[in-house]
Amino acid sequence: MSNVNTRRLVAKLWSYCDVLRDDGVSTIDYVEQLTYLLFLKMAHEQATRSLNRVTSLAPVADCWQELLDLAGDELEKSYRHTLENLGQGYDTLGVIFRKAQNKIQDPAKLKRLIKDLINQEQWSSQDVDVKGDAYEELLARSAEDIKTGAGQYFTPRALISAMVECIQPRPDDTIVDPACGTGGFLLAAHQYILDHYESQLTPDQRHGLENGTIRGIELVDGTARLAAMNMLLHGIGRPNGRSLIEVRDALAEAPDRFPRVVLANPPFGKKSSITVIGENGSRGREDIAYERKDFWVTTTNKQLNFVQHIATMLDIPGRAAVVVPDNVLFEGGAGETIRRRLLKQYDVHTLLRLPTGIFYSGGVKANVLFFDRKPARPDEPWTTTLWVYDFRGDQHFTLKQSRMEPHHLNDFVACYRPGEPRENREPTERFRPFTYDELIARDKVDLDITLVRDSSLDNAADLLPPDVIAREIVEDLEAALSEFAAIAEALQQAKDGKTTAEP
Repeated sequence: MSNVNTRRLVAKLWSYCDVLRDDGVSTIDYVEQLTYLLFLKMAHEQATRSLNRVTSLAPVADCWQELLDLAGDELEKSYRHTLENLGQGYDTLGVIFRKAQNKIQDPAKLKRLIKDLINQEQWSSQDVDVKGDAYEELLARSAEDIKTGAGQYFTPRALISAMVECIQPRPDDTIVDPACGTGGFLLAAHQYILDHYESQLTPDQRHGLENGTIRGIELVDGTARLAAMNMLLHGIGRPNGRSLIEVRDALAEAPDRFPRVVLANPPFGKKSSITVIGENGSRGREDIAYERKDFWVTTTNKQLNFVQHIATMLDIPGRAAVVVPDNVLFEGGAGETIRRRLLKQYDVHTLLRLPTGIFYSGGVKANVLFFDRKPARPDEPWTTTLWVYDFRGDQHFTLKQSRMEPHHLNDFVACYRPGEPRENREPTERFRPFTYDELIARDKVDLDITLVRDSSLDNAADLLPPDVIAREIVEDLEAALSEFAAIAEALQQAKDGKTTAEP
């Protein structure tokens, strides 16, 4: 039944997005406005219900009632002031409303969104999975709006699930994503713990899961608010408690928390606006710099800096699964230094080579690097064997018609053997071990290892096969037709609603 309710909620909320596009409101802007209004509505419900009333939310509840009572320019003005006033603190409320702006300039459309779409539902009475899954679906749809850049913050669910299943988070683990986007890894880790340990959780463990053992850091205000709301809708955190999503640059300073688990897909792109000064004392040419004495080397490559940051922040023992682009595996200079140090000081045990077509940025070549941190062992390297799973050769996906689904990664998870000694692993065509000595002997410690040749690249490097290109064109056309149909339906609904409302 929850799937039916989820689809109903998504269809209802999404139906108005096409109407607002005519006013220049992108899909990600629309979801952001829904975030503000959903929070105000739920605060109103929780502050005015007869049982278990949350009195601390009373001021926010009054804001919602005021929006319901007003119309026209007064509504737009009140909404704008409400957003400005609520974004002051450091609690979840402050994160959600930090630098918030009203993107819906037409008061009539704002009124309909408030009264006819949001206010008609009792959100606090919805099951956590229903409203949480509905919000996740809205985020997934907004990520398809590539022009807004939303896709850079969205990791495919199938990949998230596989990474979490391999890492196997436990109730006592502290879990952090230092570039959390909309919170996908954090939610998946939380759900994994509930699925596997819920009946065994102690009161302290349950309290920790809801209030702080799972945390995220996000640089972009708009994305952080989506993550904070996503966590709340899944029952993690408290509206008036300290936010579990911190808005800051994770690379700017040494970590003050040392989690047992790190799951992350840091933003792609080589250059950073800030140069990091590492233990070698060198610095780049940037005018702005900050020191990270805990780093091995200085570089302006964001991905290499995130690898260093995640390695540094892990507790002992600790385990990490990190999405990295290809250049992290083969780049010389700082990249080679980092790979040498990582292989020696950490147990870098698994590398998953990912195919293209699974991220919203086209042509991205990425991998997942799994490594563990253990007590210092200066005389011998911690990495003994790196197992490489090549999921690239002859694998082609698109974001619509031929999406990567969870079952596509079942073979990798089976080869990984979560929870088992790695001695139990067995090589296959796609899965092979490489010893530490073999890796160190490679030129520049190059980990860009191919096991399965992609036959489509024999004659034209990096070009997709014609049938895949054709499928992508068909998907774009079908998506356009669907959008036109949705617009027509929304306009008809608006016409019917107006006819019904006016005598």
